[in-house]
Amino acid sequence: MRLLAIIATGIAIPLSFIGADYPNELVLQHVPTVAGVAMLVIAVVRFHPSSLSLGCCIAFLWLHLIGARWIYSYVPYDEAMQFLTGHTLSDLFDWRRNHYDRLVHFASGCLGVPPLSEFLQVFCRATPLAGACLAVVCVLAIGAAYEVIEWQIAMTFSPAMAESYNGQQGDIWDAQKDLALAWIGAMIALPFFYRWEPSSISNSAISMQ
Repeated sequence: MRLLAIIATGIAIPLSFIGADYPNELVLQHVPTVAGVAMLVIAVVRFHPSSLSLGCCIAFLWLHLIGARWIYSYVPYDEAMQFLTGHTLSDLFDWRRNHYDRLVHFASGCLGVPPLSEFLQVFCRATPLAGACLAVVCVLAIGAAYEVIEWQIAMTFSPAMAESYNGQQGDIWDAQKDLALAWIGAMIALPFFYRWEPSSISNSAISMQ
């Protein structure tokens, strides 16, 4: 079942190109998606991560898949809400931008703590508390590095669409807000996992030998 879930995620990547309005930018968006799927395959086959950590990773990849399909800036959540309820989130909350990228950055914190904490406990022999706290730091470090790399990729391969590709949408403080939301998400997850010791630790340690 684990590999099937990952395979389904991998199959969704080419399917997301069907009818895509920005196929060139979508290719750039899916570079980390492909890398993430490949890493999950290796992790499942070699290290047997816990179901919780794997589920968090797959959930995050699907959130990214949805965002990538519409290069984040154009995710049609308002249209979906209009169809379902007759109202839009932008009207309800007086939004002037597409906030799907904010959701994904928040999710990167919430969903990133469990797998990162497990990784640190398995490979660095961290205690559950140290693993969870360091996972928060890793969320911010990875998020900051991704912001820089994302901007460099956009300016190198698609400068005309850089703001849309990055989800910046005219906000010069977009990267800082994204990192703040990732931190908030990670801090919300921290109280639930500071004592969590995955049952997979012993299995992972055996597999590494």
